[in-house]
Amino acid sequence: MKVLMSSPWLCSLGTAGMLLSGITQAALVSDSTVTLTSRNFYLDRDYKGETPYAAAREWAQGFILRANSGYTEGPVGFGLDLTGMLGLKLDSSPDRTGTQLLAYNAKTREARGAYSELGAALKAKVSNTRVSVGTQFPNVPVLASSPARLLPQSFRGAYLISEDVPDATLHLGRMDRVNLRDSTDYQPIYIASPNGRFIAGATSEKFDLLGGDYKWSPSLTLRYFHVELDNIYKQDFAGVLHTLPVGPGKLKTDIRLFNSQEDGRAEAGRVDNLSAGAMFTYQLGGHSLGVGYMQQSGDSAMVYLAGGEPVVLSDGTMSADFVNPKERTWAVRYDYDFAAQDIPGLTAMVRYLHGSNIELPQLGGSNLTESTKDFELAYVVQSGPVKGLALRARQNFYRNNLSPAATFRSDNETRINIDYTWKFW
Repeated sequence: MKVLMSSPWLCSLGTAGMLLSGITQAALVSDSTVTLTSRNFYLDRDYKGETPYAAAREWAQGFILRANSGYTEGPVGFGLDLTGMLGLKLDSSPDRTGTQLLAYNAKTREARGAYSELGAALKAKVSNTRVSVGTQFPNVPVLASSPARLLPQSFRGAYLISEDVPDATLHLGRMDRVNLRDSTDYQPIYIASPNGRFIAGATSEKFDLLGGDYKWSPSLTLRYFHVELDNIYKQDFAGVLHTLPVGPGKLKTDIRLFNSQEDGRAEAGRVDNLSAGAMFTYQLGGHSLGVGYMQQSGDSAMVYLAGGEPVVLSDGTMSADFVNPKERTWAVRYDYDFAAQDIPGLTAMVRYLHGSNIELPQLGGSNLTESTKDFELAYVVQSGPVKGLALRARQNFYRNNLSPAATFRSDNETRINIDYTWKFW
């Protein structure tokens, strides 16, 4: 369920508090938790070369309240989860909106000063099986609620997670609406179509999900998921996560396969893609060095839902997704955890991706290329009055030889986040 908040933010907080308080006072639940996350977000995307507009640059402050009850006693337990969200404009201009941090007027491109919402989900639990109906924040390879902006993307639907089978986690769900990261209302679900990959405007009110993870051994996890967006696409995912001791360190293997085809009336056009990727990362002390490869096969690009990112090898890149038709991508990534130098909480990352063999006739032809250099420095305060305060700075240099009409254009991008979470109980 989603309630659009035309009243002030304090009404959202008050409503959440009263609902949860009422349930608690009735002694119907235990183990309730209430947290409030403050998220300060600056995003600066400086476009290079020929471009319709020079920059997308905004600064915003967000608040995310999560009030989650426990479950009533008895064979079947019941509960309620509430999520209140508020976004505030700190700096924006009509000539540089479009960062997806803030909601804005499509005609004037003027960002709204504030936008807020309250989501709710009724939930039940039997043994180790939990089901909820309402606002959902799923996090699986085929349906991930994107946290990459000020406020997270959410879905409306029914979702079941079961851990009753030993060593397995099973997922079953149906979603009928999506609330995008810079929006306050639900809308039918549709697919992302950067670079004009698919037919725009096709939507669906039926997204079905089935799958799960199976822990074969302490070092090996097998994954499989199947999803269908009615009359648009269907997709199968298979994954392997494996850890192997090698010398003084360990080798981590992450394999991800996505097989996508059109479904029913194929209202978004032809979908025919096999995305195969693998990342091999060696960890030794505070060092992690990874090398990966990803390949797109078939007649189309990889398909994924609008408002988020594909959970592939390029996951986390800021300016592109590297899943264009026929694309071949190499990746090298290095991470360092300064806890090895007695500086816990400080981490750094450097990554390079290079995509080639891109086929986009309408945006430059064949054998097109793209590349990105990503840098990240993050610190989480470990003690004191602001323990848990998270600081994160990221810099990205993205280049391609596609035409200026492409969705993804060469740019330099900076993102700075400051997050802090209060835990009330």
